Amino acid sequence: MIWSCAKENRIEKEIAQIPVQIGIERFDRIFADVTPENLTDVKERYPFLFPERDADSVWIQKTKDTIQLEINQEVEKAFSNFSEEKEQLTSLLQHIKYYFPEVTVPRVITVTSNVDYQRKVILSDNLLIISLDTYLGADHHFYNGMQSYLKAHFVRSQIIPDVASMYTRQLVELPRNRTFLANMIYYGKELYLKDLFLPNFSDNQKIAYKEEQLAWARANEEEIWRYFIDRQLLYSTDAELLPRFLYPGPFSKFYLEEIDQEAPDRIGQYIGWKIVSSYMKNNNVSLRQLLLTDAETIFNTSKYKPAR
Repeated sequence: MIWSCAKENRIEKEIAQIPVQIGIERFDRIFADVTPENLTDVKERYPFLFPERDADSVWIQKTKDTIQLEINQEVEKAFSNFSEEKEQLTSLLQHIKYYFPEVTVPRVITVTSNVDYQRKVILSDNLLIISLDTYLGADHHFYNGMQSYLKAHFVRSQIIPDVASMYTRQLVELPRNRTFLANMIYYGKELYLKDLFLPNFSDNQKIAYKEEQLAWARANEEEIWRYFIDRQLLYSTDAELLPRFLYPGPFSKFYLEEIDQEAPDRIGQYIGWKIVSSYMKNNNVSLRQLLLTDAETIFNTSKYKPAR
């Protein structure tokens, strides 16, 4: 343990020395101040945010829209200061570049998106776009009528883990086959990368669980694993297993009345995370080797045993 801690401290010191400079472009504020006189200049600076199909009049009208004005007000109230997120983004990118030096530092832009929760964070063409109106807090009135499991993720503390997720999705190949195990390992690889990229974040933030949801997963890990094994789910290609155990939802669907209302969604991701972590602990392989290794090999050599 002493040797491991010393190694981790050495790595963190090396990571802290990696030069990363980011600027935060507050397009949400820029758009709030758009006028007919400066719209052309703004469009020239941010052409990727203005679809050509829309006439200038559409954007001018949008700036006057009462809903947009309220969004501007609420975002400014919540994010008058973005310095903490800037520091966290810098640290995240330092960690990513330590393990993957080829990753470039993106242009970071904050926007509003009419609460487009399916595109909270976009990472594309070296652009990182963050929709601040999807992080105003689970109880914000903008989210009234949305399902609770969605609103739980609309919190400020989830911004950096969501950004990290976008990077892991670019680094981890999609499953090579359709088995439940392959899909679990795919998500397990992503979460293992988040362990490395976000050492100062809690496990529940990495997987986007509440603390009590992660506690339930830990307390019931053995029973979850037994359920998967007893029903021979690992090598099943039943597509219904993915929404039941891997995709966001109100809960994981065991079809057991005493469990379903307590089990957090995406429980298969959690098990995949544990398998990949066990594989890396028990095998002398590099991070890049992990990403290239197939799910069955990882599982067979992981020596994974569910926590009791």
